[in-house]
Amino acid sequence: MLNNKYSTPKNVLVIYEDNHIIAVNKRAGDIVQGDKTGDIPLSEVVKEYIKVKYNKPGNVYLGVAHRLDRPTTGIVVFAKTSKALPRLNKLFAEKEAQKTYWAVVKGQPKKKSDTLVHWLKRNTKQNKSYAHKNEVNDSKKAILEYTAIKKLDNYILLSIDLKTGRHHQIRAQLAAIGCTIKGDLKYGADRSNKDGSIHLHARSLSFIHPVKKEPIHIIAPPPNDAIWKACL
Repeated sequence: MLNNKYSTPKNVLVIYEDNHIIAVNKRAGDIVQGDKTGDIPLSEVVKEYIKVKYNKPGNVYLGVAHRLDRPTTGIVVFAKTSKALPRLNKLFAEKEAQKTYWAVVKGQPKKKSDTLVHWLKRNTKQNKSYAHKNEVNDSKKAILEYTAIKKLDNYILLSIDLKTGRHHQIRAQLAAIGCTIKGDLKYGADRSNKDGSIHLHARSLSFIHPVKKEPIHIIAPPPNDAIWKACL
């Protein structure tokens, strides 16, 4: 059995599952796939969940099709079969999945809704991306659409549709227009969240099932804190 605080199978927040795919509601602090930290990744936690739930002997197959930043919460979809994985990979690579994020930001956007276009340049040493208005060397075009959907006492809730998938795209583009995500010190927030999270949540995901060819729509409840509760 796995032994860190994120890893007991009963704590896996499953929000959709069938024979070919499984979607979980990732918590802040979880890493989707193993990295240099050596921390137990969410992929291994979900494998353990499947192994225990279905009493599976031997190794459990699980394929990683996409990722979320460690401090971000929300929907992550895994492939449970080798048939589903390449199709899921293609679906995400070709932007055939409709992703909607929620972001709680400090700062009022100039427009209630808008399309943001920047050129993002990644600094691997800092693990950070910088947004430029015009193309610069080694930059990639980044596009998102946002809509302000609720005004809180000190923050604004934005709904965001990603049109491209770049490193730290939402975080960098919102910071570039003066709308830093709550808790995101790396991109200019004035203070961190106590649990190390940022208020960025992968809220919904719509796509055609890679095997069944049926439309799938998944919604992930946001974390249980006062700010997110005020957004509902």
